Amino acid sequence: MKFFILLVFVFGTLSVLINGMPPISKDYNTHCRCLQVESRIIPPDSLMSIKLVPQGPHCPETEVIAGLTSGEKICLNPRSAWVKKLVQFILSKQLHHQGGAPPKNQA
Repeated sequence: MKFFILLVFVFGTLSVLINGMPPISKDYNTHCRCLQVESRIIPPDSLMSIKLVPQGPHCPETEVIAGLTSGEKICLNPRSAWVKKLVQFILSKQLHHQGGAPPKNQA
């Protein structure tokens, strides 16, 4: 009987190792965050933050989540022309900002 329990335990462990386990962290999400997306243009003074969530195993689409000054968070349609321009602007601004910073010394 002990041999049977040990055998079941070993096969269970092998099954988990072979199939893999998803990473465990607070940021790991197994599904898309955006169930509905907005295509309407949001005035720039209403935008407080923009978060880009790249596509991955959790979601086949890139997600653009806007934080509004009202505290509300909405998902923007990444296929809308104005959202594409906004994303390009943010990415170019980040790239320019990173390019202007002096390189960090590595120890």
